[in-house]
Amino acid sequence: MNNKINLAVASAALVLGASAANAGIVIPAGDWTLDVNGNVNAYASTHNADDTTALNSITGGVATYKDVNGESDSQGINTGLLPSWLGFTGTTRQNDLDVSFTISFQPNVSDNSAAGDAKTPLNRQSFLTFGDKSWGTVKLGKDLGIFAADAILNDMTLLGVGAANASNNSGASTSLGGIGTGYIYPAWKGQVAYTTPNMNGFQATVGITNPNGSGVSTAFQDTFGFEGKASYDFAAGDAKGKVWVSGAAYDVTTSRTAAVAAVAASISTTSYIISTFGLPGSAGASAAAVVSVEATISNAVAEVAAVESVSYDSTVVDIGANINLGNFGLTGYYYSGEGVGTTIFGSLGATAAGLERDSDGGYVQATFVIPTGTKLGASYGVSNLDLAAGEAASSLLEENKRWTVGAYHPLTKHLNLVAEYNQIEASSHNNLKAESDSFSLGAILFF
Repeated sequence: MNNKINLAVASAALVLGASAANAGIVIPAGDWTLDVNGNVNAYASTHNADDTTALNSITGGVATYKDVNGESDSQGINTGLLPSWLGFTGTTRQNDLDVSFTISFQPNVSDNSAAGDAKTPLNRQSFLTFGDKSWGTVKLGKDLGIFAADAILNDMTLLGVGAANASNNSGASTSLGGIGTGYIYPAWKGQVAYTTPNMNGFQATVGITNPNGSGVSTAFQDTFGFEGKASYDFAAGDAKGKVWVSGAAYDVTTSRTAAVAAVAASISTTSYIISTFGLPGSAGASAAAVVSVEATISNAVAEVAAVESVSYDSTVVDIGANINLGNFGLTGYYYSGEGVGTTIFGSLGATAAGLERDSDGGYVQATFVIPTGTKLGASYGVSNLDLAAGEAASSLLEENKRWTVGAYHPLTKHLNLVAEYNQIEASSHNNLKAESDSFSLGAILFF
């Protein structure tokens, strides 16, 4: 199976090795070979939130909150970080070229609509490739982004849940895994990319990518994004592993329209706080509510003053390594950027006036396979977001961090049982705190 094409199975193979290595249904079809592949996964998860909503809400925080009724516990059945997947890859050799196509669909296993049929599948891949092992491969179409791809593919929660999704319940979203608590989501991007042939373990990819809005209006996509990575696979005795670096650079242009939208969101938040807790200084308003309202209004005023058009750069680099020695595995990863924000590429990367915010983070992960074949793992990740120059302290995220412990047991070579515990903490620049934890049990089947 071609790991460069079949992302769903390649992802699993990076984490569990032989338990998913033989996945795929290969069908000869004339000049073509069709590979039908994918996975089905589902998890029953329980969540507990220690902090209230509204008053202690952290912009960009990934910890979940109590609901408006003060309920701290919730449950749901959903896919994990990797959605259920149905992919079709066709390959052939024509005119001394290896030619292929990949199209995939990602249906949900549960949702919260009354009829249980929200009709919201994902469509993450549609691309073609051509090339030859002597000179490399060209890819055109939609696939996982180049920057930070190895960060998510080496995350053990790819076969599990990690941080909960925004709704903290079942629904259209996959879970976050380690996204936002150790790495930025590479996203699914239209791209034209070139990958070199494998040169004794060294390989590089460079490409232009669709900007995907970069956190602002897509009306201002006046330049391509640029992404690239280089990696080296090695083996020495019983040790084998991979070292990689990657980066991305985008020019972002927005206008007063974006500033007005940001102000509208701020005013909406302010209105909610006032309606819930009373006006600042009133009997129903706590000191924290007053501070939150005043900070929100202050930021809104600053955003209104934004110029008609603002531009800034989003640039980021990372470095990572994965080493396996016998039954022991270790992964380390770090990224640093300006204007790229946190969690989703470009999100909260700059103020409405175009002032860039610095961000960085990373994760460390250790796994060990015990004699039963069960892989035990522990991971710690953190993502930091700084204020822009001169920006006042507010409820903007300062830090998201995550602890994960998990057990991944290959019941068969295609079926894995999964148990995970995750603790998530978020803090803001005005010292708000939020913490939540979750426990998930489920299974993931590859074919």
